[in-house]
Amino acid sequence: MEKRMKPGQRVVVALRKMIASGELADGERIAEIPTAERLGVSRMPVRTALRTLEQEGLVARIGARGYAARGPTISQVTDAIEVRGVLEGLAARIVASSPPAPQLAQKLKDCLAQGEALFAKGYLEEADLERFYTYNLAFHDLLVDASNNSAIAYALSRNNHLPFGSAAALALDWDDLPATYAHLSAAHRDHVAVCDAILSGDAEEAEQLMRRHARAPLANGRLTHAPML
Repeated sequence: MEKRMKPGQRVVVALRKMIASGELADGERIAEIPTAERLGVSRMPVRTALRTLEQEGLVARIGARGYAARGPTISQVTDAIEVRGVLEGLAARIVASSPPAPQLAQKLKDCLAQGEALFAKGYLEEADLERFYTYNLAFHDLLVDASNNSAIAYALSRNNHLPFGSAAALALDWDDLPATYAHLSAAHRDHVAVCDAILSGDAEEAEQLMRRHARAPLANGRLTHAPML
């Protein structure tokens, strides 16, 4: 089943970036009504977003219904991203270790075609966020599912509850769409390279490329602000 952005996902992305960048300070209370007004939405998407961010460890409950920001440390984010890279790298190695079934090969190609269509026009619009979210998760989930390793899936589900430990943990800067286009199109090129390694049966290359893909926010210095992928 295709995963689409949940209600409030755009608010999740905005708040995630604000917390990770320090715009919302560690311990700062996040009130629903002022936040909704600030982001131009109703209270419900904010409430949904705060519940999601609580599961990611980026907000904590205060009192009966309130929330406060929990700014992650660099080491917390680094640890979560490193673990995801190891797990997804192992999944890619497993998938590449055997000739892919025609059905899987077609699924990979169809998935990458979504990315090609998204970036073909050479720029991003705000509406493209949902398309990238859907495409990105589809690619990562496809690799994990194809590995047929329930331990990897379980470990990733636990790691997803750490700050920026999930492939879905986007923190995009829509005030700088050209830079966001560069970051996300680079992620798509990573997907293509991983897929090429899998289809050619190069298990070592597939693993290393997937680990490098997960670590991209660490390698290019963007960890000093909000990780983008």
